[in-house]
Formats: sequence, structure tokens, C-alpha cells
Amino acid sequence: MQIWTGLGNPGPQYAMHRHNVGFMAADVIAEMHGFGPVQKTFSGWVREGRIGGEKLLLLKPATWMNESGRAVGEALRFYKLGPEALTVFHDELDLAPFKVKVRTGGGLAGHNGLRSIDQHLGPDPSTGLRAGFRRVRIGIGHPGHKDRVTGHVLGNYAKAEMDDLTDMLAAIAAEAEWLAKGDGARFMSEVALRQQA
Repeated sequence: MQIWTGLGNPGPQYAMHRHNVGFMAADVIAEMHGFGPVQKTFSGWVREGRIGGEKLLLLKPATWMNESGRAVGEALRFYKLGPEALTVFHDELDLAPFKVKVRTGGGLAGHNGLRSIDQHLGPDPSTGLRAGFRRVRIGIGHPGHKDRVTGHVLGNYAKAEMDDLTDMLAAIAAEAEWLAKGDGARFMSEVALRQQA
């Protein structure tokens, strides 16, 4: 079993924020792959389903972004899973808009949702190092100056970006089977090819 978590802030006023693109990805994956109905549990909203031969739990934390780790930690403990079973979909300032990259471990780039998950998981007991969960980094681009970052991250996608956003989310969902199989490199290349089509 794998747990895929989309990060975002709860509430309709945040629905189209760049910071909520992880929520958007989780929703499109669930719809495209016919996941079950939404259930409220693990301090969040979950939907169960399968992609390829893999059983998945899609989790959207109902906490604020900076408390995302609470929901993730509850779900992993309940299923007795380690960080290697976790994939987190999140916005990434350091990637060009609509670029999608997969990475396991590494720095948290000041992302409060990732920091919270990292704190809740704690270090890997065998190595003492930071927990190595997989991340699907969804580029939102950098506004150019650090004073503009908060407004950019917590701003809505512009009307002119909607086609690119829709295409990217559809590509992520369509190629999710590669992620489920553990082939992040193939997932990235297939998503990029779809976006160029």
C-alpha cells in the first residue's frame, strides 16, 4: 500500500492558490482513476483506489499547510508504513511553472508543509538521517524577489495559466501508474511529453 498526499490549505477561498496545487493533483488523480468516495479520517480527507496493481490511499490534510505532518503521520502509523511508502505532491518555487520533477529526500526548500511532514516522521532509525519520502515537485516559478514570494504562493492561478494548469494536472494523473510502480524517471519523461503534445 502507498499513501499519496496532496498539500494545500482547506477552504474554498484557497482552492485556486498556487500553494494548493498538491490538492488539485490529488483530486484529478482520484477522478481519473475512479477512486472511492471521500472519507473524513486521519485529520484529513481520504479516497482509496488502485492504480495499476498498486493499492493507494490519497490523502488531503484538513489541517493548515504547516500542520500537514499530523495527518500524514496518523495515516502512516495506522497502516504501519514507513516514509518509503509516502509520496507528497507540492508546489515548488524553484521550478519553472508547470514543470514536474520527482525527488526522494533532499532539502525542504523552506516549504512549511514538507517541514511539518519531516518533523512528524522524524529521522530514519537505521541511519539517523532525515526521512526519505518521495516528492512530486510541481513548479510554480519564482516571482523574482523574495518580498513577492508570499503573494505569489498564496495568489490564484491567472486566467492565462488555466490551460497549462489543466494540461499539467491531466498529464500527472494520466501517467500516475509510473509513479505507482516506483519509476519516477519514466513518470517525469511521460508527463513532459504529454505537455509538449
